[in-house]
Amino acid sequence: MKFEAILFDCDGVLVDSEPITNGVLRDMLEESGWTLTPAECMQLFIGKLVRDQKPLIEARTGRPMTDAWMAEFYARRNRELQARLHAIPGVHEAVAAAHREASGRIACASGADRFKVEMQLAQVGLMDWFAGRIFSGHEMPRSKPAPDVYLAAAAHLEVLGADCLVIEDTVTGITAGIGAGATVWAYCPLPEHGPALLAAGASRLFVHMAELPGLLAAA
Repeated sequence: MKFEAILFDCDGVLVDSEPITNGVLRDMLEESGWTLTPAECMQLFIGKLVRDQKPLIEARTGRPMTDAWMAEFYARRNRELQARLHAIPGVHEAVAAAHREASGRIACASGADRFKVEMQLAQVGLMDWFAGRIFSGHEMPRSKPAPDVYLAAAAHLEVLGADCLVIEDTVTGITAGIGAGATVWAYCPLPEHGPALLAAGASRLFVHMAELPGLLAAA
């Protein structure tokens, strides 16, 4: 089937930001008294808003998660992203193909804050593809795994959720896409993550972004 619109998650799909962001989070949690390995931190927090994990963080650190702590997290995260961020390999060609296949109806629908999303897209040369069609879960009544951000993107593009293809990489994001009624394909560079992504509702896995143009052309 041809899709009326193609909606991309940002972190882990368009930009390789998740190891950077989670590294900052892991360091700050350790400074607060909760030591995690990088893998443990990724497993606990990937695809989720840090602020939504306040009860867990406070329980494990024994300290209040204050506005000042969050402000420091955002500041340290942004500095690291500005210094180290790269695009997912092959994503520029993949986004161009999606734009072509969907007649320009593409959007970025992220659970992250708008500043971070726009900063990252600009930094890796993707902003021109998504300008005016960027949606942040921070601005929705509910963020992922709720479907609100994907429904908002579909509404803006004047299509139904059921006519959209969502490109995601986490269980949280796939749950949001499925909740919006969309077809979800999972970018899955690590095969061990595949079973969980399929169980969440992804109808297809692909391991390299360079595969996406061919998959879209054949859909």
